[in-house]
Amino acid sequence: MEDYGRFLALLASSLLVGFVSVILSLVWVFHYREGLSWDGSSAEFNWHPVLIITGFVFIQGIAIIVYRLPWTWKCSKLLMKFIHAGLNTIAMILAIVSMVAVFDFHNAKNIPNMYSLHSWIGLTAVIFYSLQLFLGFAVFLLPFAPAHLRAALMPIHVYSGLTIFATVIATALMGITEKLIFALKNPAYSASPPEATFVNCLGLLLVIFGSLILWMASRPHWKRPPAENAKILRPIGATPEGTEVESTMTNSSNADKSDLRSNTEAARKQNTKFDEAGQRSTM
Repeated sequence: MEDYGRFLALLASSLLVGFVSVILSLVWVFHYREGLSWDGSSAEFNWHPVLIITGFVFIQGIAIIVYRLPWTWKCSKLLMKFIHAGLNTIAMILAIVSMVAVFDFHNAKNIPNMYSLHSWIGLTAVIFYSLQLFLGFAVFLLPFAPAHLRAALMPIHVYSGLTIFATVIATALMGITEKLIFALKNPAYSASPPEATFVNCLGLLLVIFGSLILWMASRPHWKRPPAENAKILRPIGATPEGTEVESTMTNSSNADKSDLRSNTEAARKQNTKFDEAGQRSTM
């Protein structure tokens, strides 16, 4: 892998930033808010930021770069597909649970649903993420889609995945800002109380995490090598692509050389006989 050290540094940084973001979300809801519960109170709403940051941001980010990990290139491509799909499935489940918590809280408190831009974009991201996951299963994981269809849809699959991830980051920033504006009254958000500063730092970490993931996912020289894929997916006992043809050509060439040597040897022996006959005739 080119720039292997740089990749490891970025990977370690992204994992650290993502993990710290999850921890800070828990600190936020337990230290500054009401904690976590499932009783229709504000504590139930607090599941929303925790699950979004944990699943829709952190786990989805790991799922995006899982193919880029060089120590997984020796693994079966099918195994990596299952890991990629599994991580995305976990992220989707956590995102759906977080949405249920919001709707349940709003309904218990008679708060209108789906009135803010944050809710519009967030629900749209969840819907498109579910479609992305379903089409990924149907086209790339199940063995029914033809190869030309997979090749045609792969760039769209990659682009839409990165777009959804970036949209999730932006929506999370909108959400935590909206929550601070509504929740902080005395002192207000504009007065920059400790909770506001703390959550603003959390938002900066989300931006850094998203930027690192998108950078690693967009570098072509860190992509899983196609040659490794061919070697990994080759059945046991099968010859590499092109080896059989090369072997046949080599055998044919060797046979031609053997025939040429045989013909030359026969001609030499025949000439020797003619020379001997000529010598006997002149004696």
